[in-house]
Amino acid sequence: MTVSIERPPVKAATDSELSSTYTLTAEQLDAFGDEMDAIRQRVIADLGDEDAAYIRKVVKYQRGFEVAGRVMFYLPPLWPAAVASLSVSKILDNMEIGHNVMHGQYDWMGDPALNSRMFDWDTMAPAENWKYGHNYMHHTYTNIVGKDRDIGYGILRMDEDQKWRPYYLGNPVYAFLLMVFFEWGVALHDLEADEILAGRRHLWKGENAPIFRRLRKKMGKQILKDYVLFPLLTGPFFLSTLAGNAVANLIRNIWTFNIIFCGHFPAGVATFSIEETENESRGQWYYRQLLGSANITGGKLMHVMSGNLSHQIEHHLFPDIPARRYPEISVEVQEICERYGLQYNKGSLPVQLWSVARKIFRLALPTKAEAATEPQTRSASSAPVRAA
Repeated sequence: MTVSIERPPVKAATDSELSSTYTLTAEQLDAFGDEMDAIRQRVIADLGDEDAAYIRKVVKYQRGFEVAGRVMFYLPPLWPAAVASLSVSKILDNMEIGHNVMHGQYDWMGDPALNSRMFDWDTMAPAENWKYGHNYMHHTYTNIVGKDRDIGYGILRMDEDQKWRPYYLGNPVYAFLLMVFFEWGVALHDLEADEILAGRRHLWKGENAPIFRRLRKKMGKQILKDYVLFPLLTGPFFLSTLAGNAVANLIRNIWTFNIIFCGHFPAGVATFSIEETENESRGQWYYRQLLGSANITGGKLMHVMSGNLSHQIEHHLFPDIPARRYPEISVEVQEICERYGLQYNKGSLPVQLWSVARKIFRLALPTKAEAATEPQTRSASSAPVRAA
């Protein structure tokens, strides 16, 4: 299965008949798309030695933190430091290296170790499965209800257009469990558990057969590495090393979950219907990426440790541009948004986390209208974008 990185659709004039979703005219949407194209083309033309040196430096530090953590497990008094070092290594591998490399951000370097087709990361999700579910499905259908399976991950209710049912009373519990076991949740995501439970898809047969096969192989490899081989290498410290690996994975899971949810689900992030996005032009695609994302403000350390997904808006606009460029791009994107009167959703980590938590609890319950009557299906001609 080969999946290309999602890019804006082929340039086409925007249909003059727009849904009430759009706050820009057809002409403005085309101009907005042209400005986004110009940013993308300029940055790609400027890629070079500094970008290559940066990602290689991050890889060097990531490996250094891993080696330091593994060595310190031989010295029990240094167990907390070992866990901290290994946690940093796993976060860097997952966020700034793995996620970005597998988006093809460094394919231009011609380095097999940093090529999206060859790279695999230190987590339960097989690279090939993840690239299809994330790079293609999520980045193609970003925030389109009914198409983007990252809206709720097939587990949570994260949008009002997801029909409420009693199952969603457990929303906060499901969110907590997903956070704790996030690498497992991401790995199992492509099996489409909700479809399996509904009887429309088999766990390991049919279309799930190759997905399940890759998943079983990758999970076996990760379990063997973190919970058998590395603990055995420390001999009498087997149990403390095993516990340390588990805690490092837990820290990585919690951090990754919070960064991703703060970039996709805080208040003000918009969702779209399938009808609203049919035959979407280049300008409309950029518009959807912008309104369907949120940024997290912070310093350089925050940005590096989040894989620069603290700039989720820029990542959705330009998924195949090296993420280290997002901070500089964000200045120009904000200025363009101000000129067009478009929302640029950003806030500190605590602010965005609180917003996400409120949404998780709020959507566990039906609205008054849902409690009284069946919700009506939204149509492209009558319903605006929902900023939940």
